[in-house]
Amino acid sequence: MRFILQGHGAARGMALGRARLVHPSKIVVDERPLAHDEVEREIRHLENALNLAREELTAMRDKLHGALAREVGEFLDAHGLILEDPELITGLFDLIRHGKYRASAALKFQRDRLVAVFDSMDDPYMRSRREDVDHVIGRVQEALGRNTSAAERQIAARVGEILIGDSVAPADMAHLSEHGVLGIITTGGSTLSHSAILARSLHVPMVVGARDALASVHEDDLVLMDGERGFVVVHPTAHDLARYRQHQRDSAREARALLRLKNAATVTRDGAEIRLFANAEMPADVTNARAWGADGIGLYRTEFLFLQRKELPSEDEQFTAYRDLVLGMGGLPSTLRTLDLGADKADSSGLTLDYEPNPALGLRGVRLSLRYPQLFATQLRAMLRASAYGPIRILVPMVSAFEEIVAVRTLLDRCAAELRSEGVAIADHFEFGAMIEVPAAAIMLPLMINQLDFVAIGTNDLVQYTVAADRGNDALGTLYDPLHPAVLRLIRLTIVTGKRARKPVSLCGEMAGDTRYTALLLALGLTDFSMHPGTLLEVRQSIAECDLTSLRKKSVLLLRARTRAEIDTALAAMQE
Repeated sequence: MRFILQGHGAARGMALGRARLVHPSKIVVDERPLAHDEVEREIRHLENALNLAREELTAMRDKLHGALAREVGEFLDAHGLILEDPELITGLFDLIRHGKYRASAALKFQRDRLVAVFDSMDDPYMRSRREDVDHVIGRVQEALGRNTSAAERQIAARVGEILIGDSVAPADMAHLSEHGVLGIITTGGSTLSHSAILARSLHVPMVVGARDALASVHEDDLVLMDGERGFVVVHPTAHDLARYRQHQRDSAREARALLRLKNAATVTRDGAEIRLFANAEMPADVTNARAWGADGIGLYRTEFLFLQRKELPSEDEQFTAYRDLVLGMGGLPSTLRTLDLGADKADSSGLTLDYEPNPALGLRGVRLSLRYPQLFATQLRAMLRASAYGPIRILVPMVSAFEEIVAVRTLLDRCAAELRSEGVAIADHFEFGAMIEVPAAAIMLPLMINQLDFVAIGTNDLVQYTVAADRGNDALGTLYDPLHPAVLRLIRLTIVTGKRARKPVSLCGEMAGDTRYTALLLALGLTDFSMHPGTLLEVRQSIAECDLTSLRKKSVLLLRARTRAEIDTALAAMQE
């Protein structure tokens, strides 16, 4: 009999398929004590499982490319570092050798010990990292008893269906998509979690928060899901199927219409010109940016050169990567963000601190770069050398103080003078800007703007730091909200400050590529968007449907709002 489950739409699109239920893994732990002559065999058993888990992570990492290499790779790298942690590994082998634990029992003991440490921490960000420990230990536990993980065997056996589970790890998202999973339904989660963001990037429909899904849906039930409206129809009727077929026809028509926008200007209904830039990291991103008609690269993540390696990249290696980016954009501007390691970005180079009590508030972004001035100078020199091949903009992340701007500008000018004295060709002019990701930077911007040539708003961190809620912590999903009144006021303050100083302001966070926020951002005065290349055409179409003059007149309703409900009312009025 037909019934409906309600959740929250996390990634747009409809999907029809058979349900595949993924219940939480139930690991059998053998707690019998080891005999003395069994110890070495159990050591080898654990070593094989650890190696298999490492190989699985490496294989998944090698399959990634483009923006996914960063988004998913960060989690895979973090899990890889846990598997290499000497305290964890030594502790496991000691439990087997001296405590006579079997491998599965030793893993459970270490897991419980580490989780207790994370749970005892006051910081919610660090408490949420216990999930990484669970994922890693679970992967090794599964490897103890089989050659492939349970999830991988299920995927290999049954493709083209809709996955239903409590949650999906971001590290598994690309793997699921690659094996033909049509859609994802979770009983928990947040629309702003990393998994949801990845689902949108991969164009995999996703519904989160469908609490009764595992309890009420059976294996092989026919399921129709709507990732935009957030509901799931189990045992759909002929009427439901007709609506799905209409959705397919509409989607195909919209896709054809979007393709016609590849080389079109980005203009609102009343003729206002808007600029769309692309976020990039790998050569494929640059190719896609050109193919979809981007106005340039609004954010190039340079840390990919530093991740998953123990040695630091040389000046020449960095220069080659930046030069190739500039050449690939064929004269369009390229914005190079300086090194942004720290927080949840795994690092094997030894630059970040091993045990920061709160990495989200610790040594990251420009703070890390200024801690290593020679390393920073090497990167700035490489960027300046690339400026000889086309227009570049140098962007500094995680700025929170005027002194940081002055220190970076001084070092940048010194590097430019050194290169010119060495006879190295660099551009006569290059732009220098700061990311506004911290409330302090937004508030101080009127006093810092004269030191800058442009500004970029990073909403992912700006939301997190404004409302003090980690976007990766599903328990805080309702708090991490881009539509919080304080966040909108900070965005508006940044845009107004830039306009008064006649300095361009772009927005390169998740909001820029989400058409749910396009009209809102236009109303707040934004004219430069930077996003994943795959969302350029959708945003261009959304902009073409907006009347900018009307939106600007109604923006006062947004800025007067005190609650999320009042903001929703203002947004509804803007659409009238």
